[in-house]
Amino acid sequence: MKHTFELGTAAWRKSSYSDGGDNNCVEVADGCPGLVPVRDSKVPDGPVLVFGAVSWSSFVTGLGARQR
Repeated sequence: MKHTFELGTAAWRKSSYSDGGDNNCVEVADGCPGLVPVRDSKVPDGPVLVFGAVSWSSFVTGLGARQR
């Protein structure tokens, strides 16, 4: 299913766990209530995956549990 979102003014950020370089990072955009847009930092004009906020939170929590 394809939807169109206006993300031109989105505030994109990388994880604090990023290696600090410009490669191999995903970025998420803030300011989209109920949604979490995700993109590849190497291709900022490329496709964006959009997840529900609850699903994204569960995913991130699961990643944290694997690190312990």
